[in-house]
Amino acid sequence: MSVETRDLLSELAENAESICRHYLPAGRREGSYWIVGDLQNNPGRSLFVRLTGPASGPGARGKFTDGATGEHGDLLDIIRERTGISRFPDLLDEARAHLGRPQPVLPDTPVPKKPKAPGGTPAAAARLFAASMPIAGTLADSYLRSRGLTHGGVMSALRFHPKCWHRDEGQTRSIPRPALIAAVTDGAGALQGVHRTWLAHDGKGKAAVKTQRRAMGHILGNAVRLTPHDDILVVGEGIETMLSLSEAAPGLPVWAALSSGHLGAVLLPQGLQRLYIAIDRDPAGQRAAERLTTRAIEVGVAVGVLEPRLGDFNDDLRAYGKEALRQHLAGQIGPEERHRLFH
Repeated sequence: MSVETRDLLSELAENAESICRHYLPAGRREGSYWIVGDLQNNPGRSLFVRLTGPASGPGARGKFTDGATGEHGDLLDIIRERTGISRFPDLLDEARAHLGRPQPVLPDTPVPKKPKAPGGTPAAAARLFAASMPIAGTLADSYLRSRGLTHGGVMSALRFHPKCWHRDEGQTRSIPRPALIAAVTDGAGALQGVHRTWLAHDGKGKAAVKTQRRAMGHILGNAVRLTPHDDILVVGEGIETMLSLSEAAPGLPVWAALSSGHLGAVLLPQGLQRLYIAIDRDPAGQRAAERLTTRAIEVGVAVGVLEPRLGDFNDDLRAYGKEALRQHLAGQIGPEERHRLFH
């Protein structure tokens, strides 16, 4: 371990509470610990991060333990989980950015006139998105159609990259694979990250790899804005889930938050009057919906919950068809918005 890396880890530990407040905002400080539900930032009291203590050793500040799962680690593990960054150099870059440290310049290495942003940052995500292509007629289009989704080709937030680098945890080299690329944007419309779904070479499913999806950039609070919102918005977890709602009801504005942890942290747009939360049928999705509901009500936004019959709305679409899904939604959506189901 280099001296610079050792110093960086020490500074992270000294700023343990700042790290927790930024990456695990659902938690709170109690005495010498930051307490939260889990590494996915769900509310609860299972995961404990030590905020005080020695610089090293089992009881060192910055160390965490999850009493429910037995997981343990340090602040870099928390940053890795919350950002989706897997490469250690990129993880250190993210930590430096949070601490306000400049990126290191190696001795005897000329500084380029336009330095290339490291992987895992919004700039790296923007480069990947710019290098991708519209999905119409590509493997990404074939993949979505295999799941009953025909509208993806007209959505500017979705693109296709034929050779997006992929590496599973523990592998020593990356392999180029076709991937569906989704833009993650903030409230101003600026691209803050991308989400990658690696695909099989025939486009009939996801790639046969351990890690089939991965995000990069700043995801927390942002979303894949599949269609523009107005006074109402429907937000849920997965891209395919939200595309399924758009398939059945093209008049509904839909966003994908990408995970249950991110669903609970989505920043709501100004002027929103009614929010519908499209949940997955699992405990994590329901907890995220509860958290987002609380936040929405606090700012005066009316909230409704859309619940699938099966595991998620893409399961419903494929099992029952578009018309049946539309009728199922009609029983859950408010009368003032029902005309959007047939728009």
